[in-house]
Amino acid sequence: MSRSKILHIVRHAKSSWDYENISDLDRPLKPRGINDAHEMARRMKIRNTLPSLMISSPANRALHTAVIFARVIELPFSQLHIDPVIYSSDVNTLVLMIKKLDDKYPSVMIFGHNPEFSSMADFLVSDPIDDLPTCGMVRISFNTDKWKEIGKDRVTDVFFDYPKKEMQI
Repeated sequence: MSRSKILHIVRHAKSSWDYENISDLDRPLKPRGINDAHEMARRMKIRNTLPSLMISSPANRALHTAVIFARVIELPFSQLHIDPVIYSSDVNTLVLMIKKLDDKYPSVMIFGHNPEFSSMADFLVSDPIDDLPTCGMVRISFNTDKWKEIGKDRVTDVFFDYPKKEMQI
């Protein structure tokens, strides 16, 4: 088994507020959000830092972002799970969910929402991210082979990317 765990924290892409009388859970992505999700997934594929599992909030905007990533990086949809815990949970609940992941997954990508995702990234890294923009991604590598052991003291690398940032490999 690998001696590291990699967590990718992805905020959903830009969503639309153009529709009246639909629930927050059902808000769709804007065309710009769809384009940004394709671009960020393409960057990830180029860097070859692909997850072995994706977990998404059930919110339409997060799930649509996750589906785009799965298609672009060619991850089988069987490796994309929906977890209602991600939608409207606090940071402690989200971190606990991650710590309960099966250790057979060396790299996991989660799709969800602010302000919790920005706060979770800040909770896990030493240098704060402060604000994870829409379709922004933080990749955190931990020196452990057990998800239950992740934490600031185990971080070996942090990479932060977002659509308006020039691509770095």
